[in-house]
Amino acid sequence: MLADCFTPGRLNGLTLKNRFIKAGTYEGMTPNGQVTESLCAFHERIARGGVAMTTLGYCAVEPDGRLNEDMLYMHEGLRPDLEALISRLHRLDVKVSGQMGYGGGFSKNRDLQRPRPLGPGFGINGLGIGRGMVFCDAMSERDIDHLIGSYGSAARLMKSAGFDALEIHFGHGYGLCQFLSPKTNKRTDAYGGSLKNRLRLPLRVLGAVREAVGEDFPLLGKISMSEGVRGGIDHDNAVIIARHLDRGGLDGIITSGGSSTMNPMLMFRGDSFLKPLLSSEKNWLMKLLLWLYGPRLFRHYGFYENYFLDQASRIRDAVDCQVVYVGGACSNDGFAELMARGFDFIQL
Repeated sequence: MLADCFTPGRLNGLTLKNRFIKAGTYEGMTPNGQVTESLCAFHERIARGGVAMTTLGYCAVEPDGRLNEDMLYMHEGLRPDLEALISRLHRLDVKVSGQMGYGGGFSKNRDLQRPRPLGPGFGINGLGIGRGMVFCDAMSERDIDHLIGSYGSAARLMKSAGFDALEIHFGHGYGLCQFLSPKTNKRTDAYGGSLKNRLRLPLRVLGAVREAVGEDFPLLGKISMSEGVRGGIDHDNAVIIARHLDRGGLDGIITSGGSSTMNPMLMFRGDSFLKPLLSSEKNWLMKLLLWLYGPRLFRHYGFYENYFLDQASRIRDAVDCQVVYVGGACSNDGFAELMARGFDFIQL
Protein backbone atom coordinates (compact mmCIF):
# COMPACT_ATOMS: atom_id res chain seq x y z
CA MET A 1 0.00 0.00 0.00
CA LEU A 2 2.94 2.37 0.51
CA ALA A 3 3.48 2.43 -3.25
CA ASP A 4 -0.02 3.88 -3.64
CA CYS A 5 1.21 7.10 -1.97
CA PHE A 6 3.43 7.73 -4.96
CA THR A 7 0.81 7.18 -7.64
CA PRO A 8 -0.92 10.16 -9.30
CA GLY A 9 -4.25 11.27 -7.87
CA ARG A 10 -7.10 13.27 -9.37
CA LEU A 11 -9.02 16.06 -7.67
CA ASN A 12 -11.84 17.31 -9.88
CA GLY A 13 -9.74 17.19 -13.02
CA LEU A 14 -6.51 18.31 -11.37
CA THR A 15 -3.78 15.69 -11.54
CA LEU A 16 -1.48 15.53 -8.51
CA LYS A 17 1.76 13.60 -9.03
CA ASN A 18 1.42 11.78 -5.70
CA ARG A 19 -0.84 11.73 -2.63
CA PHE A 20 1.06 14.17 -0.40
CA ILE A 21 -0.16 17.73 0.24
CA LYS A 22 1.51 20.31 2.45
CA ALA A 23 -1.14 21.43 4.97
CA GLY A 24 -2.18 25.06 5.26
CA THR A 25 -0.37 26.77 8.15
CA TYR A 26 0.43 30.36 9.06
CA GLU A 27 4.21 30.76 8.84
CA GLY A 28 4.44 34.37 10.04
CA MET A 29 6.33 35.36 6.88
CA THR A 30 3.95 38.04 5.59
CA PRO A 31 4.69 41.30 7.47
CA ASN A 32 2.07 43.96 6.78
CA GLY A 33 0.20 41.43 4.67
CA GLN A 34 2.86 41.17 1.97
CA VAL A 35 4.31 38.17 0.14
CA THR A 36 8.01 38.00 1.02
CA GLU A 37 11.07 36.24 -0.31
CA SER A 38 11.19 34.15 2.88
CA LEU A 39 7.63 32.90 2.22
CA CYS A 40 8.51 32.04 -1.38
CA ALA A 41 11.69 30.25 -0.32
CA PHE A 42 9.82 28.31 2.38
CA HIS A 43 7.32 26.89 -0.11
CA GLU A 44 10.09 26.23 -2.63
CA ARG A 45 11.84 24.05 -0.05
CA ILE A 46 8.57 22.17 0.50
CA ALA A 47 8.19 21.73 -3.27
CA ARG A 48 11.71 20.37 -3.62
CA GLY A 49 10.87 17.85 -0.93
CA GLY A 50 8.49 16.22 -3.37
CA VAL A 51 4.92 17.01 -2.31
CA ALA A 52 2.31 17.13 -5.05
CA MET A 53 0.68 20.31 -3.76
CA THR A 54 1.60 22.96 -1.22
CA THR A 55 -0.94 25.16 0.54
CA LEU A 56 -0.61 28.88 1.12
CA GLY A 57 -2.16 29.04 4.57
CA TYR A 58 -4.71 31.50 5.88
CA CYS A 59 -5.52 33.78 2.97
CA ALA A 60 -8.14 36.01 4.60
CA VAL A 61 -11.07 36.82 2.33
CA GLU A 62 -11.31 40.41 3.60
CA PRO A 63 -9.16 42.76 5.71
CA ASP A 64 -11.14 42.18 8.91
CA GLY A 65 -10.88 38.42 8.43
CA ARG A 66 -7.23 38.42 9.48
CA LEU A 67 -6.23 37.30 12.97
CA ASN A 68 -3.53 39.95 12.94
CA GLU A 69 -2.49 42.75 10.62
CA ASP A 70 0.48 40.76 9.26
CA MET A 71 -1.66 38.11 7.60
CA LEU A 72 -2.45 38.09 3.91
CA TYR A 73 -5.84 39.18 2.69
CA MET A 74 -7.01 38.79 -0.86
CA HIS A 75 -7.13 42.03 -2.87
CA GLU A 76 -6.11 43.16 -6.35
CA GLY A 77 -2.99 44.91 -5.09
CA LEU A 78 -1.62 41.51 -4.03
CA ARG A 79 -2.16 39.89 -7.43
CA PRO A 80 1.35 40.46 -8.90
CA ASP A 81 3.05 38.95 -5.86
CA LEU A 82 0.68 35.97 -5.76
CA GLU A 83 1.21 35.34 -9.46
CA ALA A 84 4.98 35.51 -9.03
CA LEU A 85 4.93 33.11 -6.06
CA ILE A 86 2.72 30.60 -7.85
CA SER A 87 4.82 30.82 -11.02
CA ARG A 88 8.00 30.07 -9.06
CA LEU A 89 6.37 27.04 -7.47
CA HIS A 90 4.93 25.74 -10.74
CA ARG A 91 8.46 25.66 -12.15
CA LEU A 92 9.27 23.12 -9.43
CA ASP A 93 6.45 20.80 -10.58
CA VAL A 94 4.17 21.42 -7.61
CA LYS A 95 0.54 22.52 -7.53
CA VAL A 96 -0.55 25.37 -5.25
CA SER A 97 -3.68 25.57 -3.13
CA GLY A 98 -4.87 28.67 -1.29
CA GLN A 99 -6.57 28.34 2.10
CA MET A 100 -9.47 30.78 2.46
CA GLY A 101 -9.88 32.02 6.04
CA TYR A 102 -12.02 34.31 8.15
CA GLY A 103 -11.27 34.76 11.86
CA GLY A 104 -14.75 35.79 12.96
CA GLY A 105 -14.88 36.93 16.57
CA PHE A 106 -11.31 35.77 17.26
CA SER A 107 -8.83 38.49 16.29
CA LYS A 108 -6.02 40.75 17.47
CA ASN A 109 -5.97 42.69 14.20
CA ARG A 110 -5.49 46.39 15.00
CA ASP A 111 -6.33 47.40 11.44
CA LEU A 112 -10.01 46.54 11.65
CA GLN A 113 -12.32 48.52 9.39
CA ARG A 114 -15.15 47.90 11.84
CA PRO A 115 -15.20 48.82 15.55
CA ARG A 116 -14.92 45.17 16.60
CA PRO A 117 -14.39 41.75 15.00
CA LEU A 118 -17.63 40.05 13.96
CA GLY A 119 -18.72 36.53 14.86
CA PRO A 120 -22.04 34.75 15.39
CA GLY A 121 -22.80 36.73 18.53
CA PHE A 122 -21.58 39.30 21.02
CA GLY A 123 -18.94 37.86 23.30
CA ILE A 124 -15.36 37.81 24.54
CA ASN A 125 -12.60 38.07 21.92
CA GLY A 126 -10.06 35.79 23.60
CA LEU A 127 -7.24 36.54 21.17
CA GLY A 128 -7.60 40.31 21.37
CA ILE A 129 -7.76 40.85 25.15
CA GLY A 130 -4.04 41.59 25.42
CA ARG A 131 -4.45 44.37 22.85
CA GLY A 132 -7.48 45.88 24.52
CA MET A 133 -9.85 44.28 21.99
CA VAL A 134 -11.96 42.55 24.62
CA PHE A 135 -15.24 42.00 22.78
CA CYS A 136 -16.60 40.82 19.45
CA ASP A 137 -19.96 41.76 17.96
CA ALA A 138 -22.73 39.75 16.34
CA MET A 139 -22.98 39.72 12.57
CA SER A 140 -26.19 41.13 11.13
CA GLU A 141 -27.79 39.46 8.13
CA ARG A 142 -26.33 42.27 6.05
CA ASP A 143 -22.87 41.46 7.45
CA ILE A 144 -23.44 37.81 6.57
CA ASP A 145 -24.38 38.66 2.99
CA HIS A 146 -21.28 40.88 2.74
CA LEU A 147 -19.04 38.06 4.01
CA ILE A 148 -20.46 35.62 1.48
CA GLY A 149 -19.71 38.15 -1.25
CA SER A 150 -16.16 38.50 0.09
CA TYR A 151 -15.62 34.75 -0.25
CA GLY A 152 -16.85 34.85 -3.83
CA SER A 153 -14.67 37.82 -4.75
CA ALA A 154 -11.60 36.28 -3.10
CA ALA A 155 -12.19 32.99 -4.93
CA ARG A 156 -12.36 34.70 -8.31
CA LEU A 157 -9.15 36.58 -7.60
CA MET A 158 -7.31 33.50 -6.37
CA LYS A 159 -8.32 31.36 -9.32
CA SER A 160 -7.35 34.07 -11.81
CA ALA A 161 -4.00 34.59 -10.02
CA GLY A 162 -3.07 30.99 -10.75
CA PHE A 163 -4.00 28.87 -7.73
CA ASP A 164 -4.66 25.28 -8.77
CA ALA A 165 -7.14 24.59 -5.96
CA LEU A 166 -8.80 26.37 -3.05
CA GLU A 167 -9.36 25.19 0.50
CA ILE A 168 -12.18 26.70 2.57
CA HIS A 169 -11.39 26.64 6.30
CA PHE A 170 -14.48 25.38 8.12
CA GLY A 171 -12.62 24.30 11.25
CA HIS A 172 -10.33 25.09 14.19
CA GLY A 173 -12.67 27.61 15.83
CA TYR A 174 -12.39 30.29 13.12
CA GLY A 175 -15.30 32.23 11.66
CA LEU A 176 -17.24 29.55 9.79
CA CYS A 177 -16.58 27.03 12.55
CA GLN A 178 -17.96 29.55 15.06
CA PHE A 179 -21.27 29.32 13.21
CA LEU A 180 -21.14 25.52 13.01
CA SER A 181 -20.42 25.05 16.71
CA PRO A 182 -23.26 25.02 19.25
CA LYS A 183 -20.68 26.24 21.79
CA THR A 184 -20.12 29.56 20.01
CA ASN A 185 -23.33 29.99 17.99
CA LYS A 186 -26.19 31.07 20.26
CA ARG A 187 -28.17 32.87 17.56
CA THR A 188 -31.94 32.51 17.47
CA ASP A 189 -32.44 33.44 13.81
CA ALA A 190 -32.08 31.37 10.63
CA TYR A 191 -28.32 31.04 11.25
CA GLY A 192 -28.50 29.54 14.74
CA GLY A 193 -30.17 26.85 16.81
CA SER A 194 -30.43 23.57 14.89
CA LEU A 195 -27.48 22.09 13.05
CA LYS A 196 -29.37 22.74 9.82
CA ASN A 197 -29.44 26.44 10.66
CA ARG A 198 -25.83 26.49 11.85
CA LEU A 199 -24.84 25.01 8.49
CA ARG A 200 -26.62 27.75 6.56
CA LEU A 201 -23.73 30.24 6.40
CA PRO A 202 -21.00 27.67 5.64
CA LEU A 203 -23.13 26.18 2.85
CA ARG A 204 -23.89 29.62 1.41
CA VAL A 205 -20.15 30.37 1.45
CA LEU A 206 -19.43 27.08 -0.30
CA GLY A 207 -22.08 27.90 -2.90
CA ALA A 208 -20.63 31.36 -3.53
CA VAL A 209 -17.09 29.99 -3.93
CA ARG A 210 -18.26 27.22 -6.24
CA GLU A 211 -20.16 29.71 -8.37
CA ALA A 212 -17.07 31.94 -8.54
CA VAL A 213 -14.64 29.23 -9.65
CA GLY A 214 -16.90 26.98 -11.73
CA GLU A 215 -17.78 23.32 -11.53
CA ASP A 216 -14.44 22.01 -12.84
CA PHE A 217 -12.17 23.71 -10.29
CA PRO A 218 -10.96 21.74 -7.22
CA LEU A 219 -12.44 22.82 -3.88
CA LEU A 220 -11.34 21.38 -0.54
CA GLY A 221 -12.74 22.06 2.91
CA LYS A 222 -11.07 21.59 6.29
CA ILE A 223 -13.33 20.63 9.20
CA SER A 224 -12.88 19.94 12.89
CA MET A 225 -14.20 16.47 13.65
CA SER A 226 -14.32 17.49 17.31
CA GLU A 227 -13.58 20.73 19.11
CA GLY A 228 -12.67 18.82 22.25
CA VAL A 229 -14.85 20.93 24.54
CA ARG A 230 -18.17 20.21 26.19
CA GLY A 231 -21.01 21.60 24.13
CA GLY A 232 -18.90 22.01 20.99
CA ILE A 233 -18.78 20.11 17.71
CA ASP A 234 -18.46 16.38 18.36
CA HIS A 235 -17.78 13.38 16.16
CA ASP A 236 -21.46 12.75 15.42
CA ASN A 237 -21.99 16.40 14.41
CA ALA A 238 -18.93 16.19 12.18
CA VAL A 239 -20.31 13.27 10.16
CA ILE A 240 -23.47 15.27 9.42
CA ILE A 241 -21.46 18.41 8.61
CA ALA A 242 -19.23 16.43 6.23
CA ARG A 243 -22.22 14.94 4.42
CA HIS A 244 -23.77 18.38 3.88
CA LEU A 245 -20.50 19.86 2.62
CA ASP A 246 -20.07 16.88 0.29
CA ARG A 247 -23.55 17.40 -1.16
CA GLY A 248 -22.91 21.15 -1.24
CA GLY A 249 -20.14 20.77 -3.80
CA LEU A 250 -16.81 20.04 -2.09
CA ASP A 251 -14.40 17.82 -3.99
CA GLY A 252 -12.46 16.86 -0.88
CA ILE A 253 -12.84 17.06 2.91
CA ILE A 254 -9.80 17.48 5.15
CA THR A 255 -10.44 15.69 8.44
CA SER A 256 -8.77 17.73 11.16
CA GLY A 257 -9.79 18.45 14.75
CA GLY A 258 -9.46 20.77 17.69
CA SER A 259 -10.06 24.47 18.11
CA SER A 260 -7.47 27.24 18.11
CA THR A 261 -9.80 29.23 20.34
CA MET A 262 -10.64 26.57 22.93
CA ASN A 263 -8.49 23.43 22.65
CA PRO A 264 -5.56 23.75 20.22
CA MET A 265 -3.50 20.82 21.51
CA LEU A 266 -6.17 18.37 20.34
CA MET A 267 -4.96 19.03 16.78
CA PHE A 268 -1.21 19.26 17.47
CA ARG A 269 -0.51 16.71 20.25
CA GLY A 270 2.73 16.26 22.12
CA ASP A 271 4.34 18.82 24.42
CA SER A 272 2.19 21.79 25.42
CA PHE A 273 2.83 25.21 23.89
CA LEU A 274 2.20 26.93 27.22
CA LYS A 275 5.77 27.31 28.54
CA PRO A 276 7.25 28.75 25.34
CA LEU A 277 4.22 31.03 24.94
CA LEU A 278 4.65 32.35 28.47
CA SER A 279 8.35 32.99 27.95
CA SER A 280 7.83 34.82 24.64
CA GLU A 281 4.71 36.83 25.50
CA LYS A 282 5.58 40.52 26.10
CA ASN A 283 2.13 41.83 26.95
CA TRP A 284 1.73 41.66 30.74
CA LEU A 285 -2.04 41.17 30.60
CA MET A 286 -1.80 38.35 28.08
CA LYS A 287 0.98 36.74 30.13
CA LEU A 288 -1.24 36.87 33.23
CA LEU A 289 -4.18 35.36 31.35
CA LEU A 290 -1.97 32.61 29.95
CA TRP A 291 -0.66 31.87 33.44
CA LEU A 292 -4.20 31.71 34.87
CA TYR A 293 -6.07 29.95 32.07
CA GLY A 294 -3.32 28.36 29.98
CA PRO A 295 -3.41 24.96 31.72
CA ARG A 296 -7.06 24.60 30.75
CA LEU A 297 -6.52 25.85 27.19
CA PHE A 298 -3.32 23.96 26.42
CA ARG A 299 -4.15 20.47 27.63
CA HIS A 300 -1.87 17.48 27.28
CA TYR A 301 -2.61 14.91 24.59
CA GLY A 302 0.05 12.31 23.99
CA PHE A 303 1.29 11.94 20.45
CA TYR A 304 0.82 8.72 18.52
CA GLU A 305 0.85 8.22 14.79
CA ASN A 306 -2.36 8.83 12.81
CA TYR A 307 -4.18 9.98 15.95
CA PHE A 308 -7.31 11.05 14.04
CA LEU A 309 -7.60 7.78 12.11
CA ASP A 310 -10.69 6.29 13.75
CA GLN A 311 -12.73 9.48 13.57
CA ALA A 312 -11.54 10.29 10.03
CA SER A 313 -12.52 6.79 8.91
CA ARG A 314 -16.10 7.58 9.92
CA ILE A 315 -16.02 10.57 7.59
CA ARG A 316 -14.45 8.42 4.84
CA ASP A 317 -17.37 5.99 5.13
CA ALA A 318 -20.00 8.75 5.20
CA VAL A 319 -19.16 10.81 2.10
CA ASP A 320 -18.77 10.28 -1.63
CA CYS A 321 -16.17 13.01 -2.19
CA GLN A 322 -12.48 12.48 -1.68
CA VAL A 323 -11.06 12.58 1.84
CA VAL A 324 -7.70 14.07 2.84
CA TYR A 325 -6.21 12.79 6.10
CA VAL A 326 -4.24 15.08 8.41
CA GLY A 327 -2.98 14.34 11.92
CA GLY A 328 0.21 12.57 12.96
CA ALA A 329 1.03 10.96 9.62
CA CYS A 330 4.82 10.69 9.73
CA SER A 331 6.16 7.28 8.65
CA ASN A 332 6.01 4.88 5.75
CA ASP A 333 3.97 2.42 7.81
CA GLY A 334 1.56 5.18 8.76
CA PHE A 335 1.21 6.34 5.16
CA ALA A 336 0.55 2.78 4.02
CA GLU A 337 -2.14 2.35 6.67
CA LEU A 338 -3.91 5.50 5.47
CA MET A 339 -3.92 4.27 1.88
CA ALA A 340 -5.22 0.88 3.04
CA ARG A 341 -8.05 2.60 4.90
CA GLY A 342 -9.19 4.34 1.73
CA PHE A 343 -7.96 7.90 2.13
CA ASP A 344 -7.27 9.69 -1.14
CA PHE A 345 -4.58 12.16 -0.02
CA ILE A 346 -2.44 12.87 3.05
CA GLN A 347 -1.71 16.34 4.38
CA LEU A 348 1.59 16.85 6.17
